[in-house]
Amino acid sequence: MLARSPANLCRFSTMTDGDYDYLIKLLALGDSGVGKTTFLYRYTDNKFNRKFATTVGIDFREKRVMYMGTGSGGTTERSFSVHLQLWDTAGQERFRSLTTAFFRDAMGFLLMFDLTNQQSFLNVRNWMSQLQANAYCDSPDIVLVGTKADLQDQRDVNGRQVRDLADRYGIPYFETSAATGADVDKAVTSLLELVMRRMEQGSEGAGASSDAPNGSSVTSHQEEVAPQRKCAC
Repeated sequence: MLARSPANLCRFSTMTDGDYDYLIKLLALGDSGVGKTTFLYRYTDNKFNRKFATTVGIDFREKRVMYMGTGSGGTTERSFSVHLQLWDTAGQERFRSLTTAFFRDAMGFLLMFDLTNQQSFLNVRNWMSQLQANAYCDSPDIVLVGTKADLQDQRDVNGRQVRDLADRYGIPYFETSAATGADVDKAVTSLLELVMRRMEQGSEGAGASSDAPNGSSVTSHQEEVAPQRKCAC
């Protein structure tokens, strides 16, 4: 794993049925063909399918997880069920106006490129510019994801380049493989932790009820609304 590990503030475990406390919307974006669909399919179904057609417009997958809020001493304060909506966007230019319309509704972003395609990595800067212009605030929660890490003999992107770029933007970086499942869960979990931490910090600032972790008031099937663009990030 080539990520700067986030603080161990929470743990996630899969759940299936029942009500949920949070609805979290995450959005995968990047050039066409980098493997966004196969990545999300691996995360939600733990399967690999080479035969996915190119995504047209927008698609999404869903998964339930359990969020365990922890206190400063590392003790679990309370667990919450989280319903994830993972939005899969088309990377082609002709769909760009459609996909950017979803940026403001997303609470976190998986910014993906293909480790066997140098151009897809160079285009990360363009995607970052679009995020900064269209996301819910000027510095949204982002995880940089290199895909197809299993194809080492076809690798076209230098790892040092990617780490330098991730450091410049101040975001975690993971090299993943949908084929083997390597670090797919870790990349999504890292983004979830960032999103939940931001919401908890926002709730602390608002002085909300103490019934929820760090004072955030939650009811079953309550949707967390993304912060306004001018938030203090």
